[in-house]
Amino acid sequence: MTPDYRILFAGGGTGGHLFPAIAIADRLKELLAEHGSVEIRFVGTRQGIEYRMRENLGYPLEIINMRGLVRSFTPRNLLLPFVIVLALFKASLLIKRFSPDVVVGTGGYVSWPVLRMAKARGVPTVLQEQNSYPGIATRQAAANAQRIYLGFERAAGYLKTKGEIIVTGNPVRTDLLEGDRNAALASFGLDPDKRTILILGGSQGARAINNAVLKSLKNNPLKDKYQLLWQTGRRDYKDVTVNAGDKAQGCSLFPFAEKMNLVYAAAEVAICRAGALTLAELAACGIPAILIPFPHAAEDHQRKNAEDFVKRGWAVMIDQSDLDKTDLLGTAIRMFESGQVDRMKATVAASTRDTRPAVDVIAEDIVRLIDETKKGRAS
Repeated sequence: MTPDYRILFAGGGTGGHLFPAIAIADRLKELLAEHGSVEIRFVGTRQGIEYRMRENLGYPLEIINMRGLVRSFTPRNLLLPFVIVLALFKASLLIKRFSPDVVVGTGGYVSWPVLRMAKARGVPTVLQEQNSYPGIATRQAAANAQRIYLGFERAAGYLKTKGEIIVTGNPVRTDLLEGDRNAALASFGLDPDKRTILILGGSQGARAINNAVLKSLKNNPLKDKYQLLWQTGRRDYKDVTVNAGDKAQGCSLFPFAEKMNLVYAAAEVAICRAGALTLAELAACGIPAILIPFPHAAEDHQRKNAEDFVKRGWAVMIDQSDLDKTDLLGTAIRMFESGQVDRMKATVAASTRDTRPAVDVIAEDIVRLIDETKKGRAS
């Protein structure tokens, strides 16, 4: 039986592109289930995180081989025109076969051919851009999109479009807000009477941050009333645990957490990069941060993301180049002892209290667009 609603999500490569798509898809599924049957599919590549997560994605995954230009000289670049043509061909076949009511692009190279062929076949397209500096796929597809949902207002200045731009913030999964603090601390073996510093490096870890924390531990042992919740990343886990030794006694070190709701429920301040997804999750959970932007991010977009949070009073920023002369844990502890952490938490809470979740705003608007399109075609 043909479903009443069909939606195609194109985006991936990294969690920053994939997880917002999953959050929107889950909310759309809930909303549309009240009006009829719904089928949602994702498009990704074999190299992206979406392929590694395919068994737990929750939605069928279509594969299209697509990549960008390698900036160093390599024979692979000579094959890129053929890769693009094949990707466009496969995207066209997919859209013809699936016949989506709308295509949602969330970034990554794979989104570009799908969005382009959707436009060619008259299928409405919308974009969700996470960063303060839009990625190349978003910039290329913006001209033909009916809606563009922005995580950061300043991203609008980089886009040329006749579509409607809506600043929503970035969507996060609702389950992230469901963690219980006492249960979370118990699950990590942490003391509920101590203040908790979260060190968050993402799935791969952030070696510069890990090394800076190790230096802090070596020079200034952690004070009794503080503890670390330290996601080292899989790559650095063994080295970090060996080098931290007994200086991290009473703390919780782990390579990667699947249940981030527990991580955020336990944390009071975070030391982390400034990726858009991480910042959205911290804001939703009311956690202030010490941000160390990744200096090699495209167009320095992590710095722009961090500057936005600093301006709002939700974070402080430290350049990676300054880590060698910074006592990173000492900075966090001084923020606790001066009351800055608690003031920043209050600022985040006050700023987000009356703001509707981005995932609701985006999903409801997509439903309206689908209904408008269906009514237009019927008339």
